[in-house]
Amino acid sequence: MKSKLNLDPKVVDSARSHAANIAHDMQAFIDRHTTVSTERTILRLLGIDGVDDVENPLPNVVVDQIKEVGGLPRGVAYWIGNAMVQTGKTPQEIAEEMAAGKLDVTKLPTCSAEEAEAAIMPMVHESLKKIKAQTAKRNELLDRLGEGAQPYLYVIVATGNIYEDVVQAQAAARQGADIIAVIRTTAQSLLDYVPYGPTTEGFGGTYATQENFKIMRKALDEVGEEVGRYIRLCNYSSGMCMPEIAAMGALERLDVLLNDAIYGILFRDINMQRTLVDQYMSRVIIGYCGIIFNSGEDNYLTTDDAYESAHTVTASQFINEQFAVLANIKEEQMGLGHAFEMDPNTENGFLYELSQAIMAREIFPKASLKYMPPTKFMTGNIFKGQIQDALFNLVSIWSGQSLQLLGMMTEAIHTPHMHDRYLSIENAQYIFNNCKDLGSEVEFKKDGIIQQRAQLVLSKADDLLAKVEKEGLFSTIEKGIFGGVKRPKDGGHGLAGVCAKDDMYFNPFIPLMLGGEE
Repeated sequence: MKSKLNLDPKVVDSARSHAANIAHDMQAFIDRHTTVSTERTILRLLGIDGVDDVENPLPNVVVDQIKEVGGLPRGVAYWIGNAMVQTGKTPQEIAEEMAAGKLDVTKLPTCSAEEAEAAIMPMVHESLKKIKAQTAKRNELLDRLGEGAQPYLYVIVATGNIYEDVVQAQAAARQGADIIAVIRTTAQSLLDYVPYGPTTEGFGGTYATQENFKIMRKALDEVGEEVGRYIRLCNYSSGMCMPEIAAMGALERLDVLLNDAIYGILFRDINMQRTLVDQYMSRVIIGYCGIIFNSGEDNYLTTDDAYESAHTVTASQFINEQFAVLANIKEEQMGLGHAFEMDPNTENGFLYELSQAIMAREIFPKASLKYMPPTKFMTGNIFKGQIQDALFNLVSIWSGQSLQLLGMMTEAIHTPHMHDRYLSIENAQYIFNNCKDLGSEVEFKKDGIIQQRAQLVLSKADDLLAKVEKEGLFSTIEKGIFGGVKRPKDGGHGLAGVCAKDDMYFNPFIPLMLGGEE
């Protein structure tokens, strides 16, 4: 398809090539390391669940005990497999005995890695079978009920109480929402464990737990039958427990997960070594089960200038695409992020926003692009806010976005009420319907403002990616090139949870998931 922005395909190819080299360079580091959260994910996928007598999740109990005696480089898959060989017990029974102080798996006689792996493979295949069943269920519901047209109308609930979230989520679905995102409680991303069970208290959001996922999935399936379309569920696979939450999302049939290591580094100060290793495991799971991931480039524009730093968003989109390729994620599952965050006082700002959005669609034609609303320059003037959101909606339908997080006119005032969501959905539906085919009808002036802007941003993104390739991603982040935020390679949360693998290490899930096996 010919570019309406007259983008040079050679520059696009150059940028993609730089990004692929950056991702491959990082993958070499990732492949040599593991983390406490990646190991806990393996335990969860082996069926270990529950808490001990002081509410510590059993996956944490097992990993912490193994790490304490220096056994983590060999990996929990080996230690659990070996314990099964030596004791004849299941992974859950082994975890419970470790929690009770009755078993130290590192002091048992040891078998070969091959024997340990053979012992756990029945549980591995059972876990993959459960995940595949959930993917099949999603496909069956989509075939039978259908879904809303793209851009999907995407709204949030954030009461702190999962049962109140259910009420608000079902109301939003009845009003026309296609995706419900359950906002995670403030600072959960910095917890190095996943809370257990249903929760009714949270600040600015609701705890992401497996039981909460189950409760909301059931509620959205019920309202989906009522309204006659499949309602997608979104949560956050980010922070200190990225891969664990991805595994929980796969098991409970979430459809969309916010998942971006660079976001965690910049905006949650999570150690870059830790979160890049965790991101790989989480994305392999996401790719395997058909979840759409959302990357967090939109956040760069909350701490940096949307006009001056637009190229950093495009560069990061290229990098996120290549990380996804390495995790075997289909293009349609790549919810690459960007946002309508330019200062409303910018002359021709709408043209620049349109140029950026159309460029994202042309460069990533099959991606499920996630477009985020104005937040930085929302003032509390609800009338102006509604207009800002209307312009955002117009850019979205014009440029063919996929996932549209709807703006709220009460942004900067309070967490949305149900009627705020209704007005936002009504705004989007009105514009999406009236401008449905605008994008296919309009072409742009040759070498006009819109074309020149896109070409400039792409060129600067290509130059930046060449620089990142030369210096390395770790060094680039240390210098604050993304989002204007600097983070040290050996700083931030979670570095103590990273270790190099030893020669007997294995993770049975990654090769099977990459191969699409059950």
